[in-house]
Amino acid sequence: MRHLSILPLLLLLAACQSTQVQRDFDPQRDFSAYRSWAWQEPALQFRPDDPRIQSDLTEQRIRSAVSEQLDQRGLRPAQGAQAPDLKVQVWFIVDERTQQYSSSSLSAWGNPWYGYWGGPVYTDTRTVHYRVGTLQLDFYDADDGKLVWRGSTEQVLRDNPGGPQERAGMFRETVAKVLSQYPPQ
Repeated sequence: MRHLSILPLLLLLAACQSTQVQRDFDPQRDFSAYRSWAWQEPALQFRPDDPRIQSDLTEQRIRSAVSEQLDQRGLRPAQGAQAPDLKVQVWFIVDERTQQYSSSSLSAWGNPWYGYWGGPVYTDTRTVHYRVGTLQLDFYDADDGKLVWRGSTEQVLRDNPGGPQERAGMFRETVAKVLSQYPPQ
């Protein structure tokens, strides 16, 4: 019976694994006019400023994933002295979160012919600590410097993120989700 009380917790944590993508944009902008891009320095911001999160390897993976996805959407890096149409900035934010779950169960004795009588109520409370990573992409109009598009997603981070290939694949997949509806229609 006590094992069944853990089931809602597992279902809730499984639901947390799915990523929700948030987008916002300036509807007055003509996104078809944007053809080239460059990094808005600092190109990648980390929060918190923690060496376990912020590394040159992580930055390289994120930059590569963003460049790949922008290229697939017809946006090319500005070359040489050419002024870009868009400036791109990325945020990688990691938050520590805690949730508490409680479940109760009632013990009963007896049988269907003579009735049941109650026993004690058992309450089980569990606290779950986890980390959530948010990847946010901001696009600024290079001429006026105003934010024209923002996309972000967050997901629960695993304790063991895997090897270099798996980490790069995770960032490619996340950036692809964030940019899945760019340009806005």
